[in-house]
Amino acid sequence: MNAVLDPIAALGRAALGLIKQAGALALFALEALSHLVRPPFYWRIFFSSLIETGFFSLPVVALTALFSGAVIALQSYVGFGQYHVQSAIAGIVVLAVTRELGPVLAGLMVAGRVGAAMSAQIGTMRVTDQIDALTTLSTDPMKYLVTPRLLAGTIALPCLVLVADILGVMGGFTVSVAKLGFSPSTYITATLDSLKTMDVVVGLVKAAVFGFLIALLGCYNGYNSRGGAEGVGSATTAAVVGASILLLLFDYLLTDLFFSQ
Repeated sequence: MNAVLDPIAALGRAALGLIKQAGALALFALEALSHLVRPPFYWRIFFSSLIETGFFSLPVVALTALFSGAVIALQSYVGFGQYHVQSAIAGIVVLAVTRELGPVLAGLMVAGRVGAAMSAQIGTMRVTDQIDALTTLSTDPMKYLVTPRLLAGTIALPCLVLVADILGVMGGFTVSVAKLGFSPSTYITATLDSLKTMDVVVGLVKAAVFGFLIALLGCYNGYNSRGGAEGVGSATTAAVVGASILLLLFDYLLTDLFFSQ
């Protein structure tokens, strides 16, 4: 009998643990967001996080987008060549980059770089009692550490994605013209004909949600880390993995919301 009930019990415990974790994360996010409308707001922390998340993430996001656009053009040329519709490459590149690859790849890169850094920084403050010291100094740790980072992540990632969209299309253009023999004017015309404002806007909306999730997971795992250096390492890993999974989940949900009709 135990052989039948034990797996069910384990599944139930896992489901309850997941629900508990989701509830704790939601309450954490609501508490942090509530501080946006309650002064004071720590602008120095906000601008520092904005620069760290946006400006210093620009090189890795730019390179990722540039080469992704180039690879899409190459793969599309090979696949579409079987059906003699190579002229659709420009449309495929701009559609894939603006709708999906720009937000998703930029989000994953930022999650690996910034989400881990946020979790490690706040986690180190937690295990060295610096967060408790903030409380003794009458400074709310959520208001000081979490709220500015959430706002910075929500603003910075759409800016990065806008740059990624431009560079991704440029990567496809460069490969198509230099390697595949396309006419520059023809490629640009096809790109402009295929470019839709809705695709860009949806990509930026996705980016804002992804930026919020990345900052939220980084702050949450760091804020609740325990157990010294090992706990900080575990929190950092959990922040990156959790942010990546939520990013892909919300990517599907938002795509279904905007493009399912």
